[in-house]
Amino acid sequence: MADNSAPAPRATTNRSTVPVSDTFKDYISGNWATRTEDEPHPREQSRYAAARRASISALYRGKRLIIPAGAAKVRSNDTDYAYRAHSAFSHLTGWASDSVPGSVLVLEPAAAGHEATLYFRKAAGRDSDEFYANPEIGEFWTGPRPSLVHVAHDLGLLTADLADFSAVLDRVDADTIILRDGDRDLTDQVDGRRLLAADSEALENDADTALARDLSEMRLVKDEYEIEQMRRAVAATKRGFDDVIADRPAIMAHQRGERLVEGTFNRRARAEGNAVGYDTIAASGPHACILHWTRNDGAVVPGDLILMDAGIELDSLYTADITRTLPVNGVFSATQRLVYEAVREAADAAFAIVKPGIRFREIHAAAMEVIARRTAEWGFLPVSAEESLLPANQFHRRYMVHGTSHHLGIDVHDCAQARRDLYLDGILEPGMVFTIEPGLYLQPDDLTVPAEFRGIGVRIEDNILVTESGAENLSIDIPRTADDVEAWLRGGA
Repeated sequence: MADNSAPAPRATTNRSTVPVSDTFKDYISGNWATRTEDEPHPREQSRYAAARRASISALYRGKRLIIPAGAAKVRSNDTDYAYRAHSAFSHLTGWASDSVPGSVLVLEPAAAGHEATLYFRKAAGRDSDEFYANPEIGEFWTGPRPSLVHVAHDLGLLTADLADFSAVLDRVDADTIILRDGDRDLTDQVDGRRLLAADSEALENDADTALARDLSEMRLVKDEYEIEQMRRAVAATKRGFDDVIADRPAIMAHQRGERLVEGTFNRRARAEGNAVGYDTIAASGPHACILHWTRNDGAVVPGDLILMDAGIELDSLYTADITRTLPVNGVFSATQRLVYEAVREAADAAFAIVKPGIRFREIHAAAMEVIARRTAEWGFLPVSAEESLLPANQFHRRYMVHGTSHHLGIDVHDCAQARRDLYLDGILEPGMVFTIEPGLYLQPDDLTVPAEFRGIGVRIEDNILVTESGAENLSIDIPRTADDVEAWLRGGA
């Protein structure tokens, strides 16, 4: 990391190469207009990110903290996936969809807590060949890089050239802690330095695990900026669903209509945000019984249901996570409506109990009571609903094997490294945001259900904010009753 020269490009033996003559180098280096760069006002999230850094600083006095953004990930040969910084890095810096790959946030111990410095590869001058000859980071290839001064003002952070990060590595000792999954190569370097410093064979510091846990738990309760981003993400996602409904004739006419659903929604995501928050599930017919169907290569056939699980990730990286199940031809059949309304009843029962002070796991239990009761009424279960709900039985879970809720925010499955007693067994607090998403999945070959039920998959997923007195359904404006869904498809919602 100490080398400031352009990295060796990946093997491109059979690709055309940039000119290398001295004459060309002299010519391309001169006659460029002087650039002026305004000093931006700090972006909105900068003060919230500063408060988050102060919180983690208070937990780790005297410890050096290294939080990498992560490097770009190879998709194929010399082609990378679209870059997304590590969520913890973005949460602590406010640098989101526009962050520079390979950046590192360092919290250096200081008398008053920590001094935060953001290291990233600064823009190359026209006196080097990097700006035209390096396809990974050269300006001609990827666009101009922001300056150290620009980013410092934008984020309200000290900045430094990534070349200077070697000095941080030289200071690595037993009191240095790194977010291990942020950047594997950098973690290996830190491990090697700590091994030398401590003369120990224990490469993974227990404090590393604690840091990942604490950074995850910090996000359990959202601040006002995060809540507003969630509202915006949900609103954008609603428009994406509207787009899909408007494209329904073309979707039904195509042999891979699920792909058109995905493409239509993704267009909205790119227009209004950074990307989709996760791979869109566009599961029509029996595909709706496959929980994470992302192949999306099937037809969308009138008479079937289509389960669409999708969310738009904003440029801030906060994402919605919404599921609606729609009758392709605009009207539920009697059996489809029966299953759909049972799922909605389960979702409503779960939402009804949400308030500060209850345990997170109680939400799931409330939904499961409805799922057990309805599947027992329909004759699916070998026992009563009450017997099925006993921990030793759980027959009704055959038709819904997943959980009802997960935390949501800058990650679609946010706070995943939080301790169990703060997550599943955690007490709800105002500012928490999570999903409620019960479902029923009646597999096409399931002999425990009558033939008319087979192949029906339904999930309804909403995004929920805990308030001081109860809860708010952030996605309530996206139609969810059977009647409202049919009106939506008619264009009357």
